[in-house]
Amino acid sequence: MKIFLCCSFFFQIKVESLDENGNVVKGPYTITIHVEDTNDNPPEFDKTEYTGVVRQNSRPGKPFMQVHATDRDDPTTPHAQLRYSILHHFPNPYGEMLFEIDSVTGEISPSRTGSYYLDPQKQDTFTLVVTVKDMAGMSTNAFTSSTDVIITVKESLWKAPPTIYIQENSTQVHPVKISQVQSNEPNVIYDIFEKEKLPRLPFSIDQNGVIYVTEPLDREEKDTYVFYVVTKDNEGELVDKPLQVSVIVEDINDNPPVCQQALTVIEVQENEGEGSNIGTVFATDMDKEHTLNSRLQFQIKSQVPPTPSSNLFFIQQDTGVLQLMSHSLNKRIVSNYSLKVLVTDEVFQTICDVQIHVIDINDQIPIFEKSNYHNVTVAESIPIGTVILEIQATDGDEPATGSSYIIYQVKEGDPNNSFTIETDPETNRGFVRINKALDFEETPVYNLVINATNPEPLVSGVQYNSSSLTLFKVFVTNVDEPPVFRETVYKAEVSEDIPVDTVVMMVEAYDPEGDTVRYSLEGDVRKWLKIDSVTGQVYTASTLDREQQETYTVEVVASEQKNAAQKSRTTLTLQLKDVNDNPPLLAMDNPAFFCHPVSGGERTIIQATDADKQWYYSTFTFSLADDRNAIDNWEISKVNATHAYLSPKHANFEEKVYIVPVVINDNGQPPLERKVNLEVNICSCSSENSCFIEVQREHSWPSTGQAIGILIGVLLIIGFIIGGAFFHMKYKQKNEKKSHQNDVKDTSELNRLT
Repeated sequence: MKIFLCCSFFFQIKVESLDENGNVVKGPYTITIHVEDTNDNPPEFDKTEYTGVVRQNSRPGKPFMQVHATDRDDPTTPHAQLRYSILHHFPNPYGEMLFEIDSVTGEISPSRTGSYYLDPQKQDTFTLVVTVKDMAGMSTNAFTSSTDVIITVKESLWKAPPTIYIQENSTQVHPVKISQVQSNEPNVIYDIFEKEKLPRLPFSIDQNGVIYVTEPLDREEKDTYVFYVVTKDNEGELVDKPLQVSVIVEDINDNPPVCQQALTVIEVQENEGEGSNIGTVFATDMDKEHTLNSRLQFQIKSQVPPTPSSNLFFIQQDTGVLQLMSHSLNKRIVSNYSLKVLVTDEVFQTICDVQIHVIDINDQIPIFEKSNYHNVTVAESIPIGTVILEIQATDGDEPATGSSYIIYQVKEGDPNNSFTIETDPETNRGFVRINKALDFEETPVYNLVINATNPEPLVSGVQYNSSSLTLFKVFVTNVDEPPVFRETVYKAEVSEDIPVDTVVMMVEAYDPEGDTVRYSLEGDVRKWLKIDSVTGQVYTASTLDREQQETYTVEVVASEQKNAAQKSRTTLTLQLKDVNDNPPLLAMDNPAFFCHPVSGGERTIIQATDADKQWYYSTFTFSLADDRNAIDNWEISKVNATHAYLSPKHANFEEKVYIVPVVINDNGQPPLERKVNLEVNICSCSSENSCFIEVQREHSWPSTGQAIGILIGVLLIIGFIIGGAFFHMKYKQKNEKKSHQNDVKDTSELNRLT
């Protein structure tokens, strides 16, 4: 026997049989022996300790290192299939794993928690105990090995740059580098995006993370920018969290001062004293506020005319406030001055034009042309707004100024403001108008004192006197007026079940002239109410019913006893409160039926309703009447507050209509009930479960009149048929004769041609 080693997993043996002389008798025969593997080798790590580095804020699930182990068992069997896991985590300050491992490849990456919490300032070193199991980790008899992994946490490279400051209107060649960012991951794609929807974003980024400004910026157009830098992988997925980049545009002095008005007009009275503030010159600068670039200074460059001196006015350098240098203004000598005011910042300057109008002082009082306008008589019914008098006063001050404009007022005699006076601004003429309705019974005579004043205050030493006053008397005549109700509308709320002749309210009216008032009703279409013509008490005349009309409105008429044509009307509204005075009813859209034969378990739904007002929701109780036949054959079960099920108790029903007595109770106070005989049809049904109801026919002979009518109708129909046939035959014969004549004519014509 010869043995040959074939390989490490199986052996081949060649066997021969020899005789005594050593000659081969049989063979050789090959015998193959397979060696089956057993799990007798534990897995082994390549290293006894691994070290790795991870950056703060690294992307979760992105591997930063790998452990590796081998197993000497047969790699084609589960004995050598390895699975990795993290056994321990030192330290573990958050109660959750900061790292995770791929069980198949051994790649270690930050978990979601780790990506958020890893911070070298708090903890820069972690030790992981990583285990590896053979048998794919699925067997309790698997071998296990472990190793330590020392991980160092380093500060993230992916940081938002500090705020970037860029000077506006830069003359550098663009694009200009302004900052740079760096991802924790290699080979990423950098990009920027904005939240603001700008026409264009003047920034860009290259694939090294360098951020550029692509054009000169203008602070006056936009002084700040905020955008975001992102990194993506080759598939377009985000790698790092977006970084916010803030840019502030720094100001330079590139804007001149601008006068707020093309021409500043100032009015000053001629009696203004020395040092008085007479006005302000306003200017603006678009450069940044509260900086030297926008600081403005003012200076008077010229004054025209230079009378009585060339420096009659002074302007405060930093505020633009104009002041009077001396008490020298005189409108009769110079009525207008023109100033050129120089406004400067550190670089630019602008001229602002100022015009100063010298106005007359109010040293003249208005004087009435009449000290007494005597009297006027008006009816108390005169319309509001009617002019009853025109008055006139004059003022010697400069026209069309506050010193000469006249304001007329009733100083005395009009406590209720029954009169008002308007002024024509062109003529200073006053118009006395009716401001409120007059009442002879309240005030038959008005003794008015009218004064005239100016909106501008008088100068010191001048006062209004009797020349600015006038007298006027108004006599009011009586007019027979209709009665007046104490209230414009009368409203009451009563229960609909109050007895007849109950007082529901009282209306009251009076006559301005003191005449006796009588009352009546109009529009009482339901005849529910009546009124005492003397007292104004309103009674119920008949039973009220809220279900007919919930809000009932009538007109109350008050008329004078001596002159019935003088009358007034007001509205009386009666709101009826509901009482439970209507028992419930069945509300069935379709008749109740069951298909024959009844098999059991069928049910039909019934519904109740009530004419009374339901404050929240209706609640009804359904039951069978105290009837032995109904109780033996039917049952009722509740569905909800307004519906119930009616069901047969057994299947022994004939095809006919059954009367089921149902009792319905409502939840009113007091509760009411109604007994209803519900018709239930047991019938044959179609395939769509519709009930077939046979129509009953009456078999009887027609009366004599009916028989004669039928006979006449039949004879008329026969006559129409015979007449139609006769006319048809006549028409056909006529056509045949005409056709024959045409044939003869055509034959003779043919013979002639031949």
